[in-house]
Parts: sequence; C-alpha cells; structure tokens
Amino acid sequence: MQIRGMDTPEDKNSIDYRIGEGLARLAAALGAEDRGRAKEAGLTATQLAVLTLLEGRPEGMGVGDIARHLLVTQPTATDTILTLERKGYVAKLASDADRRASLVQLTAAGAALHSLAEGGRGSVSEAVATLAEGQKRALFEALITLIRGLQEAGAIPLQRMCISCQYFRPHSHPDPVRPHHCALVDAAFGDPDLRMDCRDHVSSDPAHRAATWRVFTQG
Repeated sequence: MQIRGMDTPEDKNSIDYRIGEGLARLAAALGAEDRGRAKEAGLTATQLAVLTLLEGRPEGMGVGDIARHLLVTQPTATDTILTLERKGYVAKLASDADRRASLVQLTAAGAALHSLAEGGRGSVSEAVATLAEGQKRALFEALITLIRGLQEAGAIPLQRMCISCQYFRPHSHPDPVRPHHCALVDAAFGDPDLRMDCRDHVSSDPAHRAATWRVFTQG
C-alpha cells in the first residue's frame, strides 16, 4: 500500500528540510515556555492560548473561530472554554448578529491572570534579542512570508497582519525608511512597524490581498 504524499521522500540534505528542522526546534522551545507559563498560572497551555487569543479581541470570538485559530478540534475548544468559564476567566454572551450563537469574552479576572502569565521574556525572546538588526529584519520578513503562505493555502485562518488589511498601502511614499501607508490612521510607516496582529485590522478580499502582496514584494 502506498501512502499518499510518501512516494517522494523529502531530501534530508536540502535547505528546505533543514529549515523545517529548525522551525520544529523553535516550536518545541516555544511550546515548553508556554507550558511553563501556563502551569505557573494554574492553567494548561491550551487554556492560556485561549486567554491570549481573547485578550486581543475584546469583542469576543465564537467557539469555532477559537478552534480554527488555535488549530484544535471544536470539542477541545469547547471543553477548554467550559473549564475557563467555571474558573471565571471567560464569559459567554449572546451574539448581536446571531442570537442562537454565543461569543466568548475575556473577563477582568481572565485579563489579570493573562497579564501575570505573559510577564517576562522567555529564552526564545532572549535569543532573538542577540541577533543583529539586519538579521532581525530578514527573519521578520521571512516570517511574514511564511505566515501569508500558510493562510493563503488555508492551513491557518487569515491573520490580522498589515499585508492582509484593506487599509494597507505598500510603497506609497518615496521615503525608503517609511515607504508604506496606513489609510486608517493616515500615517506613513516602515517595514519594522508592520503588524503581525493588529486590533484595527479589516480583512481585504482575496484579489485585493494578492494585488497588495505583489506591490509589497516588488516595491
């Protein structure tokens, strides 16, 4: 029996494979840090991830959206939210758009616990701080490209990044330091100020995202 996707093994000497290995090690380190922070706060890593997700979305999120963003099953998300609700860290409210649905929101107690759990820099952040500025910028740009590729492939939900926002105007200014423009705040900004997760983000349609990406990468 041939397993789909296994007919052409990946070359373990290729740069692509080695990058994958490196990302896996970073993911393991970040996961260990998350588990450590969560344990100190009396939570599981998934529970802390829910609080982190909701902290940036005061309007709340549906259970299905939470599951998709955290890449967990809906039953796992449901059980996690029920536990957090019993502890008083989240609350469910009726959705204005659909009274049959509910939105999960962070409570004041949940926000306080999240702030406490997220305090301090982990070993990965400390390692990033040792990089030269050029290395940081190259890594940042590579991460944006990777995340965009994953979201356009449907592997992850659309992220609240500048490059997918209808307010983003790449390379609108001649200034090489601040070439981009945010139409929401009517201000120029540079690559280091690109947002990975902006609370004011408004998703653009696929055609607009593709056009914006072409201008951004060819700028």
